Amino acid sequence: MTAPHRRDGDFWDALRTTTQSRIGLGRTGDALPTRRVLEFAAAHATARDAVHQPLDIAAFAAAVRDLGLGEPRIVASRAADRGEYLRRPDLGRVPADVSDVQASGADLGIVLADGLSPRALTDHGLALTRAILQALPADIAVATPVIATQARVALGDHIARALGVRSLLVLIGERPGLSVADSLGIYLTHRADPDDFGTGVTDAHRNCISNIHPPEGLGYADAARIAAGLVVGARRLGRSGVDLKDTSRAELPGSSGSAALG
Repeated sequence: MTAPHRRDGDFWDALRTTTQSRIGLGRTGDALPTRRVLEFAAAHATARDAVHQPLDIAAFAAAVRDLGLGEPRIVASRAADRGEYLRRPDLGRVPADVSDVQASGADLGIVLADGLSPRALTDHGLALTRAILQALPADIAVATPVIATQARVALGDHIARALGVRSLLVLIGERPGLSVADSLGIYLTHRADPDDFGTGVTDAHRNCISNIHPPEGLGYADAARIAAGLVVGARRLGRSGVDLKDTSRAELPGSSGSAALG
């Protein structure tokens, strides 16, 4: 008895429901089918638009104000425009002026940065911040958020020093890809003040939670739970980065217990 014939399209169509990757594109002669070429061009255009779409600072600041943490401060990097920001990553790591950011006396600072996808911050930043505030322990005081434009992750270190906080979360738009253009990342740095390190703060001092873009990517509640766990762990350990591990999964119901930090 022979097996029923199944078209290749049936096989690939089923697999495509499990991934955003481009698989089983097929071919027409020596080239891709026209449909797949047009899909690629559209995805590339979406990614470019996400990089260059400016953040509506006034509207976003008004929405951040509704979080109840006070009037958000606005900090721009030394990159004068989007073109310079893309050509000079170093300028995106340094603020033009932080005089408007005052010492807060809080434990934790939150920076909402446009990064390489302002669209991601617009789409997910507020909901993710609300989830983080709900997930944090009640005894952790949070400073008034800071909105950072033309920003790279390290810009947050200077903001942490101005705020006088020991821990900082930077929520930043991640580099758009051909499958996802609105992914948000969270970077935790404990002792984020650049003066605390003789060689400055490096990526080894940070913890990253990436690919936050529900419903396809990591959801707000899960990302917030991980972020809150890392904040608590960093305060306990006295540092963040490579020595700090995510123990949130070990603390889920039914687990055998929390994994050790470090």
